Amino acid sequence: MAAGPDGPGHRLSHLADAYDARGDKVVSTLCQENGKLRHEAGFEAHFIPRALRFAAGLALQPHGRVTDTQPGRQAMSLRQPVGVAGIVVPWNSPAYLCIRALAPALAAGCTAVVKMPGQAARTAALMSEILASVPELPKGAVNVVVESGADVARLLVESPQVPAISFTGSTATGRLVAQGAAAHFKRVGLELGGKTPHLVFADADLDAALATVVASSTVFAGQFCMTGSRVLLQREIAEEFTAALAERLESVRPGPASDPESQIGPLIDKASVARVDAAVEAALAGGAKALVRGGPSKRPELAGGAFYHPTLLAVPDSSLPIVQEETFGPVQTVQVFDTEAEAVALTLANDTEYGLSACVWSGDANRPVRLARQLDAGLISVNSWANLTVEFEEGGFKSSGVGRLGGLASVEDFLEYKQITQDYALPAG
Repeated sequence: MAAGPDGPGHRLSHLADAYDARGDKVVSTLCQENGKLRHEAGFEAHFIPRALRFAAGLALQPHGRVTDTQPGRQAMSLRQPVGVAGIVVPWNSPAYLCIRALAPALAAGCTAVVKMPGQAARTAALMSEILASVPELPKGAVNVVVESGADVARLLVESPQVPAISFTGSTATGRLVAQGAAAHFKRVGLELGGKTPHLVFADADLDAALATVVASSTVFAGQFCMTGSRVLLQREIAEEFTAALAERLESVRPGPASDPESQIGPLIDKASVARVDAAVEAALAGGAKALVRGGPSKRPELAGGAFYHPTLLAVPDSSLPIVQEETFGPVQTVQVFDTEAEAVALTLANDTEYGLSACVWSGDANRPVRLARQLDAGLISVNSWANLTVEFEEGGFKSSGVGRLGGLASVEDFLEYKQITQDYALPAG
């Protein structure tokens, strides 16, 4: 981690400036290609310069250590870049999720190969232009590849010349990445699937909770690893809250990013529409009750698109796949609990394999503190949802991944520690 005017910190700062200058283009590209509504694309894009500037600060603090372990002997610990970092980016938030991993890799002093998905080819092209516009960034430091399959990703995972892998995507693919990387004992960072619960207690601000619970299902059309897909309601307010939630979701208007009246954008493709709807049909066959059926849009003006109306299901218990598996679409399930202890039991990792994020809604100042320590999730949002902070660590428990991006720990996957011990002569006498 070299500091100074020619080091990674200097380059990352200039790259942040370049992204600032092209921010509008980043937003419009996400809208056109990714289907995000403009404010959603703007939310994604605003994280990019912030993440780069934070990483620039990390690059200026190499934090090696040295001490005398005994008279005439000193020991030092150096942090060095591991080498080439392989970064595999998903299609759902490609602009930021690429930079989220690339920034700390560059801060550590690594070079990188970035594999972008075919669904984000325009975003990848724009990113390449922005990278090339920064003269301080050496040619070849970042290499961008776009593919629709997995050949490049597989090569990165299996190559002994790529000692670090950062992957964001599904849990199933993450397992394959981890297995492939294990052959060379690589550094592997994985941010995988999620099944975020909202625990809504009777003493919560129900109006605030309702608005956020709706947004947590419709933002990015539910194609977000922290989509609030599980709604857990205390019995005293369950009937009232469920009725209000159903009314709100039923009135959500799908449409393209070009229409300012749109309230939810499309899924990434028609295959995703079919997949999500099949999961809903399976849930209904398994005993779930449709409070809002939603489903593929039948509106004439949306014909030919991949638009999906929000769906709300009441489920008898947590055993259904719609509760256990990541849906990656605007589908929520509702369950009812009586006590705090029961609410925790409904959301701990022994109930689902995921542990990426969770939300606690309560007017009791003590309850969220108690629950946050019991919930197996990497991000706990209190009276809010998915409050991501670039300057703090982000990642999952259990099948939601390993490693952390963001915060001080973000460089660790891209660094090697080296201990050097040296004997030296003491003054005579």
